[in-house]
Amino acid sequence: MGFHQYKMKGIDGTDVAFDQYQGKHCLVVNVASECGMTPQYEGLQRLQSNNAEKGFTVLGFPCNQFGEQEPGTDAEICDFAQSRYNATFPMFSKVEVRGDNACALYQWLTSQKARPDGKPNVAWNFTKFLIDPDGNVVERFEPRVTPEEIGSRLRELL
Repeated sequence: MGFHQYKMKGIDGTDVAFDQYQGKHCLVVNVASECGMTPQYEGLQRLQSNNAEKGFTVLGFPCNQFGEQEPGTDAEICDFAQSRYNATFPMFSKVEVRGDNACALYQWLTSQKARPDGKPNVAWNFTKFLIDPDGNVVERFEPRVTPEEIGSRLRELL
């Protein structure tokens, strides 16, 4: 199964089919509202704003697995991202991204690109996977890699 065959629950409860992302670069990110890296939302939104018309979108997946730093409901998470960071990129219902209960999308993502240390699992909040227009994982960025650093890579691709 490839990236474009997935369907996930949007943060508003609607089903979102990923075939709508065919032909676009996507940056899949597990986000958290109470993490030291939460300010990355600002850079993620800047990537979205600056590149949406070039066929790019950020996809945010809230996750509470790392230090319980995403404790809110989907509605609270959505309100936080929009009111604090003016996030306009698609957000999804809270998921697990590692372990036995990891959602199917993250099982697939981590099977495609391992961490630099060779381990497949997601290490922390704000791990990012860059998907090409054909649905392939072309790059994985660990949490401390900022959206600004990813922006220079995007300029090469878009």
